[in-house]
Amino acid sequence: MIVCQCGVVSDRAIAAAFAGGARTVSAVCRTTGAAQDCGSCIFTVKALVRQHQEQESAALEIDSAAS
Repeated sequence: MIVCQCGVVSDRAIAAAFAGGARTVSAVCRTTGAAQDCGSCIFTVKALVRQHQEQESAALEIDSAAS
């Protein structure tokens, strides 16, 4: 899905930026080019970053519980 119409940034690009080490909304925006023009996508970008953070946290909890 296209998250940022101005920069033509997809949710996959945001996921890739997060996987590549961009852990904050501003880092994801810098990496992908999202929210650089009108900024109307910032809330969606923020929600996606939060979702990836939660998934990463849950995976870490599972890994540490299995150890």
